[in-house]
Amino acid sequence: MGEFSALSTDLTADPQAAAELHRYAEALLAHLAANGAAPPSAPGFRDIPGYWLPPAVHALVAILAGDDPLEPLSRAAGRDQQRTALFLCLSLAVAGHGSRIHASWLGTAFGDLALDLPVTHGQRALWLAAARGAYGPAGKIFVLRKLDSLAIPDHTGPADHQEWVQALAPGEPTVVVPPSLVDFPEMAELPELARPAQAAARLARLRARCLEITSIRQAAQTSSAPLTNSSASPATAWQEDEPIAVLRSLIGLGGPAGPMASLTTHLLDDLRPAADPHLAAIALHVAAPILRGVAETLEADSRLEPPATLTVALLGHPVELHPEGPDDASLAKAEAAIVAEGTLPRGTPWAVILLAVAGVACLAGGAVAGWLLAGVGAALLGAAGWQLWRRRNAIASDARLVAARVAELRELADGAVWALHAYAREADARAKQAADDAAELTRLVRRGPRAA
Repeated sequence: MGEFSALSTDLTADPQAAAELHRYAEALLAHLAANGAAPPSAPGFRDIPGYWLPPAVHALVAILAGDDPLEPLSRAAGRDQQRTALFLCLSLAVAGHGSRIHASWLGTAFGDLALDLPVTHGQRALWLAAARGAYGPAGKIFVLRKLDSLAIPDHTGPADHQEWVQALAPGEPTVVVPPSLVDFPEMAELPELARPAQAAARLARLRARCLEITSIRQAAQTSSAPLTNSSASPATAWQEDEPIAVLRSLIGLGGPAGPMASLTTHLLDDLRPAADPHLAAIALHVAAPILRGVAETLEADSRLEPPATLTVALLGHPVELHPEGPDDASLAKAEAAIVAEGTLPRGTPWAVILLAVAGVACLAGGAVAGWLLAGVGAALLGAAGWQLWRRRNAIASDARLVAARVAELRELADGAVWALHAYAREADARAKQAADDAAELTRLVRRGPRAA
């Protein structure tokens, strides 16, 4: 089944018979997808010795007409049992008559799954048809049992669990800011505070996604779209899907098959938000043990209590916070650092001193040399005074800025303490909500016959 183009006989021996067969097979597929019936004209092609498709087509036409298909079915199965079973299962699914397949055909057509081997296109087509209800509940149960037999969750570790979680609910925010820390978002990044809030938020997102999948599945099951094509309505849902592509490849009309993916890749893709809801329901069933374990871990993390003492960065300086208030020693150290940063080092004002000395000298010389030199001395003294005034203003401005920063630091420290109290009050509500989310998630992914 891996290469549908690898026919079991040489068709070049009778090219006319092969052409007639392919023309009828193509018309057959078109009619099946359009109205669930065979072409009105009887099959006019000749048998090709050793080739499974001619008797398989006769068997399919007989099944659709309500006749006994045993003779052509036996001949086709004797030539290639697996391709015959796959052809009949997919053709009847596309036609809307999946209930007419024999119970053994699905097992023969599907073959074996393995974690270390890619899923064939035929297996994926049957998987999709069964998930959409083409074979009724028995078809879904068949696929579920095939997947369960591999015990996929038993082969995954903690790192793999995160991959499943990311597939189910991608786009998780890097930081979750609870209401109590809206004014201090940087505190929400502290591991001691981030872990419970992040766990509770992730659990809520997983619950919402699981509810979405199960709700869509239930809506699809109760919709008016029939699982059989008794009304002869066009089966447009299959036109661009894998079953039609596989059937065309089986009868020699399709091109080379695209790359095949692993089982885990298919399941992860089926869990993503844009996936087919029918496939998502089956993938959710497979991932149920993983999600239950993740939910338990997240619920436990959401119950973690914040530490009694916490060191936070306020205005770029570490301050230790206690329930009764900020630690005096760490606060004093932060204030000293702010003072040191905000106070520029100013040396001896030599320029002012030189201007003053020169001004005094000019004034003294002005008594002898005249009023011009005395005027220069007065100007120099004025410049010295102006420089001194600027220096004092700068010192006062620095002092005011430092005082404002220190006051802001104290205000932030007090506010952070109150925010931690509010965060602690939120803990009970957060833990209760997480417990409800975990219980509901467990109920939604519950395994058993209802999963089908």
